[in-house]
Amino acid sequence: MNDTISPHGGKLVNRILEGEKRQEAQKKAENLKSIKVSPRIVSDIELIAVGALSPIEGFMGKEDYDSVVGDMRLSNGLPWTIPVTLPVSVEVADEIEEGQEISILDQKGNLIAMLNLEERFFYDKESEAKNVYRTTDSAHPGVSVLNSQGDVLLGGEINLVNRPTDVEFPNYRLEPAQTREIFKKKGWRRVVAFQTRNPIHRAHEYLQKCALEMVDGLLIHPIVGETKSDDIPAHLRIRCYEELLENYYPEDRSLLSVLPAAMRYAGPREAIFHAIVRKNYGCTHFIVGRDHAGVGNYYGTYDAHKIFDEFSSEEIEITPLFFDHAFYCKRCNGMATKKTCACPPENHVHLSGTKVREMLKNKQQLPKEFTRPEVAKILMEAYSN
Repeated sequence: MNDTISPHGGKLVNRILEGEKRQEAQKKAENLKSIKVSPRIVSDIELIAVGALSPIEGFMGKEDYDSVVGDMRLSNGLPWTIPVTLPVSVEVADEIEEGQEISILDQKGNLIAMLNLEERFFYDKESEAKNVYRTTDSAHPGVSVLNSQGDVLLGGEINLVNRPTDVEFPNYRLEPAQTREIFKKKGWRRVVAFQTRNPIHRAHEYLQKCALEMVDGLLIHPIVGETKSDDIPAHLRIRCYEELLENYYPEDRSLLSVLPAAMRYAGPREAIFHAIVRKNYGCTHFIVGRDHAGVGNYYGTYDAHKIFDEFSSEEIEITPLFFDHAFYCKRCNGMATKKTCACPPENHVHLSGTKVREMLKNKQQLPKEFTRPEVAKILMEAYSN
């Protein structure tokens, strides 16, 4: 294991059943009450089981849930900012009892996990929306998911019986224990993680390489779980990452792995959540850019930086690296931020994700100052077809 940083809470959780225990669970599940869950819940189960969400070992009970929503901490005081929950309808909740073991199935009816049901409780969706997403607007994708889910939460520890089937990018699907071992073999004592749900453009590349000057290795860790419908699909993004790594990054100092998590679009709170998850993967540093995990105009430009002030460095441990908005300056003839460039704004080339998607749909060439030509080619071809 990489000994440079401990998992959150001190121990890497493992809730994966193997061998005889797995076989016994599969047989037992045939006679248990079962519930079908969404792909988002399946991804949470996998992340819990492999330790990515350490120290969480299952879906939150009421005490932890209330503490996370209200105080951004687990009931034991450990920082945690996003509730990890299993919502069901009142009708489903009425058919099960606390103390029961329940089998959890995916939408196709495949057995995924077992839940030791400890609690059933109602919760306040409006309160969660206000606290976690800072809005009750149903147009916010996180609030929309929250409003559409069941009114009862089930709490209890889970055990993974079968990993999700038909997963994308199996070669890049590294678990925390695996990334930690890779870091150790490579001799990386200081590792910076980069969170993304978009193709890497020149501004991202600039942030990553600035960070790479300070550490031993870079983990590019894109989310490949559920995202907004207008986000660029994961398979296209992976092709872009591969092209960039092959042509523009040092092979011995960079690693690509995917995170099978769903985006919450919770802005500042999700920045802390993403940092803690990467800490569990063995990273010591985490890049926090402009409007991290943001959407629309729900959050201030640098709210995701400010929220780290609400926790001590000792309790978060992973070191955040805060970056200003990066752009290409035509006068400086290179990448920069407002911290390093005094040129007038008309010299700056920077495009939002929305603008990029519009250009692609209109078959407009992306400028080389914004993205590498190899990436532009992949995106242009995909959108043309």
